[in-house]
Amino acid sequence: MTFIHDGRSAAGPTGRTAPRPGRRPVRRHLLPFSAWHLLLAPLALLFAAPLLWLLVSSFMSNAEINRFPPALWPSGVDLGGYRFVLNNAAFPQWFANSLIVSAVAVVFNLLFGTLGGYAFARMRFAGSRLMLALMLGTMVIPFQLTMIPTFLVMKQLGLIDTLGALIVPSLVTPFSVFLLRQFFLSLPRELEEAAWIDGCGRLRIVFRIVLPLSRPALSTVAVLTFLTTWNDLSWPLIAINQESVYTLPLGLTTFQGQHHIQWSAVMAGNVMTVLPVLIAFLAAQRTFIRSITSTGLKG
Repeated sequence: MTFIHDGRSAAGPTGRTAPRPGRRPVRRHLLPFSAWHLLLAPLALLFAAPLLWLLVSSFMSNAEINRFPPALWPSGVDLGGYRFVLNNAAFPQWFANSLIVSAVAVVFNLLFGTLGGYAFARMRFAGSRLMLALMLGTMVIPFQLTMIPTFLVMKQLGLIDTLGALIVPSLVTPFSVFLLRQFFLSLPRELEEAAWIDGCGRLRIVFRIVLPLSRPALSTVAVLTFLTTWNDLSWPLIAINQESVYTLPLGLTTFQGQHHIQWSAVMAGNVMTVLPVLIAFLAAQRTFIRSITSTGLKG
């Protein structure tokens, strides 16, 4: 028996092509973006409102900031706060101190976090699980319980009133080790085994094979370490007394006197303090999200 195909067998009675079985029909969206944006956009504006108010108020005068009811928009652009901050001779030194402390903390957290995270992820040795549990347990200890022992250790080392007192306690954190360990667990072992067969040593595998694949996790550790160290105020307030060794958050507290506060200078200084952190986060935003989503795959 011969069947003649006239080209209309796939069409329905109305002439439209019937959808193939097993394939979902394509839906046309009424909006050019996802409907979730209608909910997320107001929430994003809500969270960005303090930053916008900080930026706007930095261009106000002290009289406008202290006025009641408060002004929502400056009557004119007043750069008095920025001039006050930049004319302060110690401000460039504070900025340099914060940059040095944050950069050193980021570099050593990446180094020690990589080595420690890889050891916990790939190497099995006596007491490894216990050491990992003890390390993670230190993450729940509040800073108020450790600041006095840390101060005594820094005093015995002779690092009080130096940048070393701010750098040494931040050289490695349990969070960086744990985050990198979680990411290393998600990497396939076959790549490392192939390199091992080719004669690569353990350290060469880490730096030649593992690290190039771990850029999302490394950027996340770098951003979070930079953010934490750059904005830290409590520990520098305890360990530093000399004004020449102040960091930016500690230096900005000098603008707040006992009877008078230079609010325009405080706002301008905070804008200049937040700006490097914001730039660092926006630069690593994509890899930051990739790392957060991938490190939660394995426990």
